[in-house]
Amino acid sequence: MDRWQNRVAVVTGASSGIGSAIVLDLVSAGLVVVGLARRVERVKDLQKSLPADRKDKLVPLYCDVGNEASVKEAFDVIEEKLGGIDILINNAGTLHDGRLVDMPLSLVQQTVQTNIMGIVMCTQRAFASMKKRNFDGHVVLINSILGHKLFAPIPGKVPEMNVYPPTKHAVTALTEMYRQEFLALGTRIKITSVSPGVVDTEIVPDSFRDQTMLKAEDISRAVLFTLSTPPNMQVHEMIIKPTGELL
Repeated sequence: MDRWQNRVAVVTGASSGIGSAIVLDLVSAGLVVVGLARRVERVKDLQKSLPADRKDKLVPLYCDVGNEASVKEAFDVIEEKLGGIDILINNAGTLHDGRLVDMPLSLVQQTVQTNIMGIVMCTQRAFASMKKRNFDGHVVLINSILGHKLFAPIPGKVPEMNVYPPTKHAVTALTEMYRQEFLALGTRIKITSVSPGVVDTEIVPDSFRDQTMLKAEDISRAVLFTLSTPPNMQVHEMIIKPTGELL
């Protein structure tokens, strides 16, 4: 991680779970971290928990990644105050209760907007910053095992994941699309998709909590591994399952 010392990492969805864990690990690794979240007060609380000599390494900033104006405002501030983005961790994601056949379309749209368009909007800004400065940065997409396959249905139960798996399948396709575009545009910017199984976070439905789960810190360690790879090595896809998972 030496090459990243004092570099700027932006983490979306930094207020809880995987995002918070990544923020803490990146700060500990010596980076300046911008924690983007709608619940920015939680990121500020995270900042207060840091050692005194590390508090200024975390910059809490409000951002709704599903809102184009909010993304523009946040990234404008980052570029103005910190000079640019060297690492982008697209972690923000949402899952609403409901069934595709009859749930409110506004909730379907919100999931698509956050889980897909949030990545697209944030990555556009981060890529432009990296390319303009001719910096070989790294973009990480926090995906899901559901971006590769759907869980088998439980007899007698209606599936409750609705549009979440389709959005994560889109993230898998985005990863390859970005790899091709980054290469064709003459950069050496890396792209990585990290696809966990069930992680013990706020987003997990109660019906999934009766099984072995990963911890947010497990995913953060995986992200730091991908960032620590040498220039000639790119981890394109990492699938992480908890030991003993039956799904």
